[in-house]
Amino acid sequence: MKIAVMGAGAVGCYYGAMLARAGHDVTLIGRPDHVEAMNRDGLLLDFGATQEFVSVTASTDAVAIAGAELVLFCVKSTDTQSAGEQIKPFISKDTIILSLQNGVDNAERLSVVLGQPVIPVVVYVATSMGGAGHVKHHGRGELVMGPSDQSRIVADTLRPAGIPIEISENAAGALWAKMILNCAYNALSAITQLPYGKLVEGEGVGNVMRNAVEECLAVARKDGVTVPDHVWEAIEKIAQTMPTQFSSTAQDLARGKPSEIDYLNGYIVRKGTEFGIPTPTNLTLFALTKLQEGKAS
Repeated sequence: MKIAVMGAGAVGCYYGAMLARAGHDVTLIGRPDHVEAMNRDGLLLDFGATQEFVSVTASTDAVAIAGAELVLFCVKSTDTQSAGEQIKPFISKDTIILSLQNGVDNAERLSVVLGQPVIPVVVYVATSMGGAGHVKHHGRGELVMGPSDQSRIVADTLRPAGIPIEISENAAGALWAKMILNCAYNALSAITQLPYGKLVEGEGVGNVMRNAVEECLAVARKDGVTVPDHVWEAIEKIAQTMPTQFSSTAQDLARGKPSEIDYLNGYIVRKGTEFGIPTPTNLTLFALTKLQEGKAS
């Protein structure tokens, strides 16, 4: 299959590399330094104990998406609209679009821009960029996808490439569960610049995380979303399965880049205000992260 990845960051590069090594024709759209390295040497897929260069095509221009049957949309939530407008001229009504992004409303926002359906996908993978054209995998890698007429095609493409994927009837609940996990970890990891395993050992951190999660659940219930019952157990498991992982927000701040905090804890604060639900813990995490973001930039 001809596959394009819009947003060749850590998530996009990992899944693009996995699909390319399985034999698919993969094109990645990214920043000039990454594109140059990938076109020169290939994409370095680093599992820690083993590394391999995977042959891909890379470009800085969205025109390279033309002809793709499947697009993995992996840009930051802050860039959803602008990146959607970039790819719109180069996709067809038959192009399958997957949103592999944090937050709960990106697929909906992207669908409005493109004028066609977008499948929301929940991502559970620990990755980081080790340098230009170098993606490091730290753990996990499974996806959860909403049901659609195209979901079976997607699953049959990804699973043979070593990408576990589940088709869930409660895609909204799965998206919210992932966002709640992000609301528990991302800001704290960013503020402290600590990985998950070290973070949860901090005095009082568990209570802060629980308070943030309870606020998120209250907002979700008011919004009519059924979040899976095991959400807190899943949050605790993250520190065990990804102990060395820094949140994407922490990685953004470490590089002096804008974060997605407006679409995580900030989203909960806005919805809480709309519904009349107090969200003091999420507000504090949001405000402190914005201060750190301003300082880093």
